[in-house]
Amino acid sequence: MDRRQFLTTAAASFSATCLDPTTALPQPVEIPVLTRKFKATDIVVLGKTGIRTSRLAMGTGTIGYGGSSNQTRNGSATRLLLNGYNNGLLFFDTADSYGSHPYVAEALQHIPREKVTVMTKCDSRDPKAARADLYRFLKELKTDYIDICLIHCVTEDDWTERYRGVMDVFSEAKEKGIIRHHGVSCHSIGALRAAAKSPWVEIDLVRLNPVGAYMDADPHTVMGVIQEMRTQGKGIVGMKILGQGAMRTRQDEALRFALGTGVLDAFTIGAENIEEQEDLIRRIAAA
Repeated sequence: MDRRQFLTTAAASFSATCLDPTTALPQPVEIPVLTRKFKATDIVVLGKTGIRTSRLAMGTGTIGYGGSSNQTRNGSATRLLLNGYNNGLLFFDTADSYGSHPYVAEALQHIPREKVTVMTKCDSRDPKAARADLYRFLKELKTDYIDICLIHCVTEDDWTERYRGVMDVFSEAKEKGIIRHHGVSCHSIGALRAAAKSPWVEIDLVRLNPVGAYMDADPHTVMGVIQEMRTQGKGIVGMKILGQGAMRTRQDEALRFALGTGVLDAFTIGAENIEEQEDLIRRIAAA
């Protein structure tokens, strides 16, 4: 197998691991009735990190793997980030594997850097490679610091031991001011439980929606682990809010669930055009 074949196979394997849905739910999940109004532009604090940002993060990684995503493939990422910013969205969600760093960098050239929160994700499991990635990310994003950097798509129950070297690299980068806070993106219930027990995790990106699509376990189980995280002051950012399209025709239910469970500080959704983005903003306000 040559290098190109290897990278193609690796990307496909990574995609299958990160995007594989769980089995059907054992019981239905009730959609809460909201007792107060929310806005996508509400300023929230991510746990005890002190990071203040918008409730809705702008995802740039819909079907994202191998260096591209729907937002980069259709060329909309920068335009969406700037339109969102102009409408009060301050949370930029990117990742190395999405290929969206250059699009984020372009958006940052037109707005005050300190006004937005940039969250990216590192796929490397080798400490030396992870350290090189962080410096590369700074160049690609054309920024002096990254607000949040996550170890991406972790599935192993023992990841806090297995990837201790990468965690140390992130901790060192935080001490140097390269990143402000570190954490993990979990893709199995074992990894999520390990994250809940780790004091190193400051921010956790968790999969949550009421139908259990592309989640680590059923919603009740996942919310129980998230509650454990919240008691420790970890910042919780939700993803797969629309179940990677499974709830595309049930958006209002999905949004009420994300807003009403009370377990998420913020959540990310990847709109693919301005109409979708502005529709999301309206739906959250009307939920």
